[in-house]
Amino acid sequence: MDLISLGIFLLIGAVAGWLAGLLMRGGGFGLLGNILVGIVGAVIGGFLFGLAGISLGGGMIGSLITAVIGAAVLLLVVGLIKKA
Repeated sequence: MDLISLGIFLLIGAVAGWLAGLLMRGGGFGLLGNILVGIVGAVIGGFLFGLAGISLGGGMIGSLITAVIGAAVLLLVVGLIKKA
């Protein structure tokens, strides 16, 4: 992975984490928190879409949508665990 790919990866993670934060609780988590939530969300989203047999394509938009949905699922699960 070259430096540009790493930058794009981190940018998609940050945007996905920020968007998921807005959707699920009304705010972001700071730059590092957004990146972490977005990256973990991308893994979760890729896993869930793979199980369902859904592919959004290999471009940046598909990756961003997958990461946002996965991050939203992550935040939902974390919120449910915190309430329990």
